[in-house]
Amino acid sequence: MSRSPLPNVLYLHSHDTGRFVEPYGYPVPTPNIQRLADQGVLFRKAFCAAPTCSASRACLLTGQYGHNNGMMGLAHRGWSLKDYRQHIVHPLRKAGYHSVLIGEQHIAKRPDIIGYDQVVKIDTNHVASVAPVATEIISEPIAQPFFLSVGFFETHRDWLGPSSVSDALYALPPANLPDTPETRRDMAAYKTSARSLDQGVGEVLEALDEAGLTDNTLIILTTDHGLAFPGAKATLFDRGLGVLLILHGPGGFAGGKVNDALVSHLDLYPTICELAGIERPGFLQGESLLPLVGGEVSSLRDMLFAEMTWHAAYEPQRAVRTERWKYIRRFSDRSRPVLANCDDSPSKSLLLAHGWAAHTIPAEQLYDLVFDPNEAANVADDPQLSGTLDQMRDRLHSWMVETEDPLLHGDPSPPPGAEVNDPDQLSPSEPRIRIE
Repeated sequence: MSRSPLPNVLYLHSHDTGRFVEPYGYPVPTPNIQRLADQGVLFRKAFCAAPTCSASRACLLTGQYGHNNGMMGLAHRGWSLKDYRQHIVHPLRKAGYHSVLIGEQHIAKRPDIIGYDQVVKIDTNHVASVAPVATEIISEPIAQPFFLSVGFFETHRDWLGPSSVSDALYALPPANLPDTPETRRDMAAYKTSARSLDQGVGEVLEALDEAGLTDNTLIILTTDHGLAFPGAKATLFDRGLGVLLILHGPGGFAGGKVNDALVSHLDLYPTICELAGIERPGFLQGESLLPLVGGEVSSLRDMLFAEMTWHAAYEPQRAVRTERWKYIRRFSDRSRPVLANCDDSPSKSLLLAHGWAAHTIPAEQLYDLVFDPNEAANVADDPQLSGTLDQMRDRLHSWMVETEDPLLHGDPSPPPGAEVNDPDQLSPSEPRIRIE
């Protein structure tokens, strides 16, 4: 097979995985993902720009924050991009790339409007359906250069259950949750789904290798946001925003390296543009990773920003994170948890049984990530940190002004036809309100 002068791009992505895979140190056996890390570059402090499914993916694929690209809620509930021509497949197509979509995408009700050259229709987005189709597409052979999006439903709930009795007994739940039989079994079920994800990743990477395409393909493996556990997904804590991000291929993404710089999903679009020699669109809000992995710079930024507006229900929040500090600002009068934004689970039921619904959430939260990496002790009211609070507050406000965040002017309205839950509801599965 003749090699394309331009690098191919394989975009592998999962649901709700956070960083809970083997190469990030967690006891979740994922040997294929570990092998990719051993050969590529693993980013230890990679973050999504929004901790909800559609918004996160839209930010990555347009290189813009959600309030700029329009995806402030969930695509299957009525939100969409302001302009699908800003999706990365469009500049790649102009450069001669062939684009293929297989499996999960979650940024459009109808995937054909996104702009892929080929949308492969399959029965489900689970690994068992997606991986065989992806391997077949790669081995056909696939036209080059290509942008191949392979999306797995795993590790989204509902999980099948623990793979063994021992896992159900011994699995350690996330650090922000109590260690109980319910949370251990819940985590063991996640591990089963993660093993399935790893199998799918392995099958696709093996097909790429057998086709002789690995050396000239930028492999991107990531997820949309944190785990579907309470206090993670749909929150602006690190456990909601932190994502696995492993790259392997041309541009210096090799050698089994680990990078500790703050990086964002927004950085992937400009990275692909630079690697492919494509002019960077003016709307991009991230930075190319190439100077970072090439050793030209030690960091790309000294702060990251993130947002959440809708998931199942309206819960407007914005955050700024530095190496040391995290500042979260809530923009509604509500001071209680929006429980509909937390996926139903045994872990959630446990917290509800102990009074989670009555908890109070302050409008402003400040965390010292050196002494409190689990973001458990809000120090916004500490008078000794008033200067830090003012600085972080000002940084967030400046970013909101610079990016023309609609929250500065009050509550934005959902698009006509959107479906939302009431913030007082306990579950996203409860009846939705349709916006007329």
